Amino acid sequence: MTFFRISLALPAGFLLVGSAFFVATPVLAQHTSELGLGVGATNYKGEVSPQLQWQNSRPALTVFYRRDVSVPVTLRASLTAGFLRATDANVKGVNGDVPPLQQYRQLSLKGGLVEAAGVVEYNFLDYHQRRDQHRVHLSPYLFAGLGLYYVNTTVHTANEALKADFDRQGAKVGLAIPAGAGLKVALNEYFNLGLEMGVRKTFTDQLDHTGDQTPLLVNSHDQDWYYYSGISLSYTFYKIRCPAPYDHNKRLLR
Repeated sequence: MTFFRISLALPAGFLLVGSAFFVATPVLAQHTSELGLGVGATNYKGEVSPQLQWQNSRPALTVFYRRDVSVPVTLRASLTAGFLRATDANVKGVNGDVPPLQQYRQLSLKGGLVEAAGVVEYNFLDYHQRRDQHRVHLSPYLFAGLGLYYVNTTVHTANEALKADFDRQGAKVGLAIPAGAGLKVALNEYFNLGLEMGVRKTFTDQLDHTGDQTPLLVNSHDQDWYYYSGISLSYTFYKIRCPAPYDHNKRLLR
């Protein structure tokens, strides 16, 4: 319940902060937008992987469009695709061995996902004025928003006694709340490097098809999560706004 409340509060808080800065900060005379491509890894946390396990990371790609709306706030739309994998054999108990439950179930999961998302980014440093090349232009940032995902997974057990119940395959479409942190660096006037790690809170326990299994073999009280971490390269487009007196009469600029 606590995670649920926090995940709902994050995007609302960012939207309020973004709105406040949008109103309080003068509109930039120079607007920027970015088109970028990223590579990284997707990961899954759920019944087959109770904790985030880096050995389960699988390749992922993302494309995104980012636009500034005020000095500290940018908006980003993205499309991300990646693979998912997890296995009971990677779960470690208190003594370092596979716990008895996982030894009995012998579950493995594999599949893939596609996500379309829109987020608000809050930049802690001034990142937009990048024409001054006498200093390094970078900023850490936080982000939160809303995403729509499509996940298709297959779950398999090596325990013959459980195959009838646990061998499943299927797809799921739903809403997720992306949130996380990153660092963006302007390499020069036009190209930018980004590093990011984010979590996606879902509202289902069926990404691994185990939400309706017997409580003796699964934890039906925790919903599933997935992650994206990666590095990106983007290109900046600049737009110089006309001064107010000339905005409606461009002939005055001649």
